Amino acid sequence: MVRAGFAPVKGTRHQAYDAVTLSPRGPVGDRAWCLVDVEQRRVLRTVQHPSLVAVSAVPSPDGLAISLPSGAVASGPVLPRGESLTCDYWGRPVALDLLDGPHSALLSSHLGKPVRLAAAPPGGVVYAGAVTLVATGTLRELASRTGLPMADLAARFRPTFVVDADEPHAEDSWVGDEVDLGPARVRITSRVPRCAVVDLDPVTGKRGSRVLAALAAYRPRDVGTGDLLLGVDAEVVVPGTVAVDRTA
Repeated sequence: MVRAGFAPVKGTRHQAYDAVTLSPRGPVGDRAWCLVDVEQRRVLRTVQHPSLVAVSAVPSPDGLAISLPSGAVASGPVLPRGESLTCDYWGRPVALDLLDGPHSALLSSHLGKPVRLAAAPPGGVVYAGAVTLVATGTLRELASRTGLPMADLAARFRPTFVVDADEPHAEDSWVGDEVDLGPARVRITSRVPRCAVVDLDPVTGKRGSRVLAALAAYRPRDVGTGDLLLGVDAEVVVPGTVAVDRTA
């Protein structure tokens, strides 16, 4: 395992960690929070709010720390209000708990619209598989075609784990298999469709690269959906803590 990570607040910067603990529902802490347009009763999505990518969200000893590119910070406890709101997330309802704290005001200012921070149930605002894997060979191939560093590409594609495997797109052949990740084990369920979000700079959130076009130049689209695919989704079979091998 050469990289592990997730975003504590849905849509914000994908954070790298030394280890990720997998529960039966997926990575502990992954998208534990999200932002809500209360008036529209919708969970904010990166594809519609790309500037979310520029927001760094990190759990802190007293709750949650939010940092903006401007240097503005909101840090403090995330306190339940005892108010639940059912919102739409990709066409399905999800019950969320609205939270008090300093974060919502700062994020509303950044996004230019009123939003509220909310607590999500495990897997509640996860689009597809609980766990996503990408092989190092896949990132190396795409790096050679885009000129972007592998670390940059890993942050753009936002996999839970980058697995050391030399063959480009080796993970495609894992669908249907179980894969050991240290003490944990996952079952690979499907390949992952990709959209223009991967063209956002993983630090600034600005568009400018042509990663999706580079992928389209050599990867066939899915016959059934027409999607471009990279990486695989998985479900947890055996929970455990997966550590990054810093010697790899």
